[in-house]
Amino acid sequence: MNINKFIGETTEYEKKLFLEERKPKSWCKSVSAFANTIGGSLLFGVSDEGEVVGLKDPNKEAEKISEIIKSRLTPIPEFNLKFLQENEKTLIILEIFKGYETPYYYSSDGVLEAYIRIGNESVKATPTDLRRLVLRGKNSSYDSQDSTYLLNDYAFSKLRERYKKWIGNSFDDKDLVSFGIINAQGHLTNAGAMLADEGPILCSRLFCTRWNGLNKSGGIVDALDDAEYSGSIISLIENGEAFIKRNNKMKWRKTPTSREEMPDYVERSYHEALINALAHRDYLIKGSEVHIDIYDDRMEIYSPGGMPDGSIIQDRNPLTVPSTRRNPILADILNRLGYMERKGSGFGKIISGYEFQVHYNYDKKPIFRSDRYQFTVIMPNLNYDVTQDVTQDVTQDVTQDVTQDVTQDVTQDVTQDVTQGVTQEKIDNLIRNLIRENGKISTDKMAKELNVSSRTIKRCIKKMKDIQFVGHGISGYWKIDE
Repeated sequence: MNINKFIGETTEYEKKLFLEERKPKSWCKSVSAFANTIGGSLLFGVSDEGEVVGLKDPNKEAEKISEIIKSRLTPIPEFNLKFLQENEKTLIILEIFKGYETPYYYSSDGVLEAYIRIGNESVKATPTDLRRLVLRGKNSSYDSQDSTYLLNDYAFSKLRERYKKWIGNSFDDKDLVSFGIINAQGHLTNAGAMLADEGPILCSRLFCTRWNGLNKSGGIVDALDDAEYSGSIISLIENGEAFIKRNNKMKWRKTPTSREEMPDYVERSYHEALINALAHRDYLIKGSEVHIDIYDDRMEIYSPGGMPDGSIIQDRNPLTVPSTRRNPILADILNRLGYMERKGSGFGKIISGYEFQVHYNYDKKPIFRSDRYQFTVIMPNLNYDVTQDVTQDVTQDVTQDVTQDVTQDVTQDVTQDVTQGVTQEKIDNLIRNLIRENGKISTDKMAKELNVSSRTIKRCIKKMKDIQFVGHGISGYWKIDE
């Protein structure tokens, strides 16, 4: 192990200059926090600036660390002590593993306190945090808990309608149990209550606003459109997407061979962001709902609750974050209904949906932000601050000049060559990703997902030597030679 990998204090490790025996809480709270979140390490003998100081008697101090943990932490977390030689000085690395008997408390003078890791800090768990840790310690989740609502008092018409549309079969009442919607006594689980048409869980709502301007203080008119939705989570998805479409302008321009569409916001991206917000939000946080806020230059989709593992999304690569389901029952049902996947590819879909758009550049890349209490996806308006009229006039003038000088066939070849030079590799990769997700996807569905014409998709696939269609008709499927 190399000490150089530990640079600064992060979510997963923390540095200590020496072992504080008389103030064990100064480092034991981090032991509690690591065990209660994703695990981590404490480095003894290193200054905050990363200078290796070493320990005078590492063997004795290792014994003391073990003794204090066993006497002050309850239950005792799983840990490992290592010695590390660096520049002829000895360090101690205390590795704390992620615990499954949460909460892990620090005990002092008869008082029990649990801590969690937020960014590079170990903070005291709130009552909501403790409820969440208790559920995890029971290998349970909020959506799997039984509610007080009786099945006979609620309807599931939206669920049945979506199931019939997606699966092709009628929803059988016995599926209510297998889906985790009701328990053996006929009570709804919390997941069932969120799927019921009446939506009895009050905090399961969606607030949508189209603000006038770049913030919530628009001037004489604050908002141009707003709506509040409740009921089944399926209704929230449908109504939320309808609200966005209502406020999503679609610009377009003619090219020599087709029509080029330029939406303010990409449907594939905001669909994924909305599903994630409703499926993965923290329903233990009362008095807070999912929000869609549309401004002149951006759309923000906010959901209560930060990252499930306590990390900060700004400190991580969103494309490599593993799938963690805060509400596994609800996520599984939405997967069965075709709204989401088990692969944890949501962040990637949100970003890739933008990358192929006409006005996309790095400044228009979706942004993810989180803290202890919230998660927000920020999707820029692709048409904001773009001189569309000038661009369109120049395009038309150039097209007309080229058309006058060369034949239509040459114009078409030049247009295709230029387009392919800029976007061919990107299109090919996006097509491969769609096929990996669904080997039976049609070219029309690919075109809709990527916001291009079916002819463009077919032309690209024809040139992609690693892709072939196996079989015929509806029984056939795409195969990629990896």
